[in-house]
Amino acid sequence: MSDQSRNRILERMREGLQATPHPGSDFSVLAEKQWPPEARVKMLRQRLESVNGQVHLCSREGWVAELQNLLSGKAVSNLLYAPGTEHGSELERSWPGDDAGLPSLLSTMEEDVDFRERVFDVDASLTGTIGGIAETGTLILWPTPREPRLMSLAPPVHVALLDAVNIHNTFWEAINQRQWADGMPTNALLISGPSKTADIEQHLSYGVHGPKELIVLIRE
Repeated sequence: MSDQSRNRILERMREGLQATPHPGSDFSVLAEKQWPPEARVKMLRQRLESVNGQVHLCSREGWVAELQNLLSGKAVSNLLYAPGTEHGSELERSWPGDDAGLPSLLSTMEEDVDFRERVFDVDASLTGTIGGIAETGTLILWPTPREPRLMSLAPPVHVALLDAVNIHNTFWEAINQRQWADGMPTNALLISGPSKTADIEQHLSYGVHGPKELIVLIRE
């Protein structure tokens, strides 16, 4: 095909695009998806547990004690956390000493320690979330320099703290209510269960590309 013929074809395509107005997006079907708060909690929990996630309901004041009970029965010797965050400060104040038989706390901001090396040697990590999505059973994480993305990707056990009031009905609602278009981190994480993969024979394996266990504490 000659350059002249190709240019004529492309010109006709451009004219066709200009003559056809782009239809507006209709999100009314998503806006209609509304559930009461207690139903959103139940739905998110069911979705996560259906893919081998562990969900525990607790009070705002009792989440650290619940975490201690959960980790005391696991082979976890240390817990990585982010100091300076609200949940990190609560953890520091309420966590007993090393002689209590609980995992020792490891800080992401410890001086003279390379975080990127440490994160692959810890047994468990604790991160906050900015919300959840009931429809899909998804956690929303916005990593920060203090609480990096690797905290939710590298350790074998990931504990995520979620406030029930921050559970949205749909992904569309979360994007709009939190005004994601006005500014996002370099990467946002949507987590819908522990890491899993399957081979050609459909044998499902957990923890191959990330945490083997996902524990979600929902503060009601």
